[in-house]
Amino acid sequence: MTEAKKTTGLVLNIQRMSTDDGPGLRTTVFLKGCSLACSWCHNPESISFHKEVQWIETRCINCKTCIAACPKQAITDTGPGLSIDRSACDACGECVSECPTCAMEILGAEWGALSLADEVEKDRSFFGETGGVTVSGGEPTAQADFTAAFLMHCRARGIHTALDTCGQCSRSALETILPHADMVLYDLKEIDPGLHKRFTGAANDKILENIRYVAGYCADRNIGLWVRTPVIPGATARDENIAGIGAFISANLHGTVQRWELCSFNNLCRDKYRRLDLGWEFAHEQLLGRDMMEHYAEVAKKSGVDPLIVHWSGATRMELKTAENDEQSEKISSLGRETMRCN
Repeated sequence: MTEAKKTTGLVLNIQRMSTDDGPGLRTTVFLKGCSLACSWCHNPESISFHKEVQWIETRCINCKTCIAACPKQAITDTGPGLSIDRSACDACGECVSECPTCAMEILGAEWGALSLADEVEKDRSFFGETGGVTVSGGEPTAQADFTAAFLMHCRARGIHTALDTCGQCSRSALETILPHADMVLYDLKEIDPGLHKRFTGAANDKILENIRYVAGYCADRNIGLWVRTPVIPGATARDENIAGIGAFISANLHGTVQRWELCSFNNLCRDKYRRLDLGWEFAHEQLLGRDMMEHYAEVAKKSGVDPLIVHWSGATRMELKTAENDEQSEKISSLGRETMRCN
């Protein structure tokens, strides 16, 4: 592999002022491409390892400039809107360049590790004593050399660094990145291997094996380790799953985990799936109620872990009743954190 390949990566997005991806205010760099394909994924645009084009309906003025600009003739007018032939589109970006209203967007951009570090350093004044940069995805370990180079440049500038990983990766990828990370955010989604494969596309044996290694690494070097579990109705939101993950943490990670965060289901990504012409099996699921998140937190606290490490975050459903109308109304209660980053 050449040096250019090692230090160049495909970046999906740079999100500033995040409070969802580690301690303090952080700049989160989302990489493109994931080793899992979680059926509830909040960032479906991050799964593919290739650039993709999306059409944003609300910006479109129906000028059809993009249709004329596409060299692959991959865009057609369907009457109600535009359709992109994904098998023909190679994300060349011609439609994006020609669109006068930015209704066509390309997802994914090449960055060099050094130039990316220069970009996030602009946010240094917001980090304070506890914030920093988090590299997420997608899955950062799938671009291990780039991730390591980027975090190395950040640490050299005194910026706190965090790796956010699903753990479905090789040991060598972790060995490449961990020396440049000040903390690790690690997803444990589903304890049952069969259900894990059903919901994510892969069993969880490698993930569980890798977190044992990561926990030992973090303990030896006094590096922070957070575990995050997405609580998904119809999937991971089960007492036996939460209790099973807690039992695993207690039996295998030996007090290394500083925080276990239960992340409530977020259904605000429906349009992302539509823009990518993807179906979403959770499109009609409602937010969980606060009482349910409190329930799962209690299950977690009784699972064998130190109860003080258990927290939950995310949007929940607030159920209202009036004397005139006994039907339930659904409203979003932010409760501190507005979005979910557990993929």
